Parts: sequence; structure tokens; C-alpha cells
Amino acid sequence: MPQIAPAPFPWADVWGQDAAVDTLRAAASDPSALSHAWLITGPPGSGRSTLAYAFAAALVADRPDDEAAMRQVLAGTHPDVMALRTEKVIITIAEARGLVERSYFAPSVGRYRVIVIEDADRMVERTSNVLLKALEEPPEQTVWILCAPSEADLLPTIRSRVRSLRLREPDVADVARLITMRTGVDEGVAEQAARHAQRHIGMAQRLATDDAARRRRDETLRSVLGVRGVGDAVDVAGRIIQAATEDAKALTAERDAQERASLLRMIGIAEGQAVPPALRTQLSALEDDQKKRATRSLRDGIDRVLTDLQSLFRDVVMLQFGQGDGLINSELRPELADLASAWPETRTLVVLDHLAETRQSLERNVAPLLALESLLVTITSGRKP
Repeated sequence: MPQIAPAPFPWADVWGQDAAVDTLRAAASDPSALSHAWLITGPPGSGRSTLAYAFAAALVADRPDDEAAMRQVLAGTHPDVMALRTEKVIITIAEARGLVERSYFAPSVGRYRVIVIEDADRMVERTSNVLLKALEEPPEQTVWILCAPSEADLLPTIRSRVRSLRLREPDVADVARLITMRTGVDEGVAEQAARHAQRHIGMAQRLATDDAARRRRDETLRSVLGVRGVGDAVDVAGRIIQAATEDAKALTAERDAQERASLLRMIGIAEGQAVPPALRTQLSALEDDQKKRATRSLRDGIDRVLTDLQSLFRDVVMLQFGQGDGLINSELRPELADLASAWPETRTLVVLDHLAETRQSLERNVAPLLALESLLVTITSGRKP
């Protein structure tokens, strides 16, 4: 396999996006090529945020070899870089206003003040409108960098005020090679993880290094393939929600405890000591943020399950149309082939349509259990409830 040539600092962690790196390196070194606002788009796992922070580091540094400043940016400690990386369901108006206010400050030590919004697609229309004027008429030394899956995820008024940069989707073989280089896992495990993750680098790395995650994915897909009636649909939906809830708790519980302990230390409260009424507001605010993060984590976990199910029925429809190469879930080929021969193509397409609608419904805060039950009834019956 060809080796991946290392990129110069701070671009070393940006993988497989040579054209985008060339564009941003040129913009960082030549003011005439620099736009005041950028939108980096690409599928989940393509490295949008990694590229955004590398660009921010290059913009802030006084010289191409100013590694001290660039490392500060990548560590999240540089005073001239502000970042909004929400783990909640949406970005709030208050958060957007805070960024806009600070965007008018001159840079304190770097060449530019840089504002990065990692999840710009999580802004509702009212929040997006808060940014419009700042994006249209920013100070000369302020640069905005927005990240989103696609341009369509942002309002047209936002898109018209930014320069868009679309990232390429890596091949399965490329992701597998990167995962092997990073983790040292077996090439076969890395290839399977890259394929199951549909080239999402972060998810592929988790699947490659977490036996339990691989096992849960396999069990979920096999459970869905085994649904034969409404009773099965209700049972499997409940188990999927329970597994996603437990996974979300495992991912957030330790961090929640650390944040609580850190806050108590900061306000001078010993472990086990009662919190005075005057300080309870701070603790309540932290707990509220943690609940919102937990909700987002759960919804992301369920969305990941739905993405896996989309890959499953995408494989079925490929087999139905005689395209047996490039299956995402090739380990389940016999079961998929049986399903492909038992169902008409129209039924599989109905399921795929309902899967897409279910993902959209969850973004609109539909109850996850009801949405999954409805989906699984569609799978078993071939008709939407």
C-alpha cells in the first residue's frame, strides 16, 4: 500500500484532504486569498473540525514556523481563537450573541481573531440570524470558520456570506489503512470497521478498538432482521433504546462527575459538604447543561443505529438489483440475500424512505421509542403505520 506523506505542522492531523489543505494554506499566507468567513462541509468523520483548527492555527501564527502559537490553538488555549462546539441539541441564541460580541475585539497577540463554530447545522433560524451582520461586515482582522455536513444545512442567507470548501469522502481502504496506522489493529478488523462505519474515521476507530461496540452493532442488525410481527417490533425497539441509553450514560457519566467535582473545588465546597443556597444556581446550570448533553448523546447514538440500518437495507436493495459487490455488511450476505429474494424492491424502498423520515423525526424531538416502533412495524409489514 502507498504510504501517506506527513503534512507540515499544523496540518499533520488533517488526513486525505490535500486540495482543501492547499486552499487554506494559501489563504493563511496571502491576505488577498483570505475570505472573512468560511464554511467547511463534508460528511461526518471527514475531518471538518480538525481542518478548521489547523486553519485557525495557521491564521493566528506570526510565521509558518511559529509552533508555540499554533500548539496553543490546537490545545484550545489561545486567546485569539474562540470555539463553539455544542454537545446539546441546538446552539442557543445566547451562545451566538456571545460570539458576535467578541468577534469585534481586535486580536490580542495573533495576526487574526478566529471564531470556529463546529456544529453550525445545529443553529435554528433565529440563531442564524444573529450571525448575519457579523458575517457580512466583520472587522478586518476577524475570520469566521463554520463547519457543517453540507451547505443545505444552513440558511441561504448564511451561505451567501461565506466561502464554501467541500471535503472529499475517503475510500474504505484509505480509512482502514489510517486506522491500522493509528491503532495497530489487524488489517482485517480495520477494513471491517471502516466499512461498517461507512468511512466515518472516528466511528471506524471506535469500532476497530472496541469489541463491545462491534458486538452491539452486530446484535442490533440481526435483531432487526429477525423481527416478524408487532410484538417483535416493540421488543426490539425497546432493546435498542435501552442499549443506546446505557451507551450514552457510559460515555457521559465519568465526564459529568469530573465536571461536578471541578466546579465544587472552584467554588470552595469540599466533597460531601452541603452547597450553600447562594451557589446552587451555578450547580443547577451545570446539571442543566449535562442533561442537554446527555439528550444529544442519546439521540446521536440512536441516529447511529438508524445509519447502520440504512446500510443494511441499502445492501438488500443492491442485491435485488443484481449489484452484489461493495456490500457494507458483507458478513450478513446470506441473510441479506434471503431477504432480497423474499421481498419486492418496492418494499425495501419503502423501508429506506421510512428510515430517512425517522431520522428527521428524531431531529424534531419525536419520542425515540415511538419512532423506532413505527419504523420496525414498517420493516415487518412493508407498510407505514
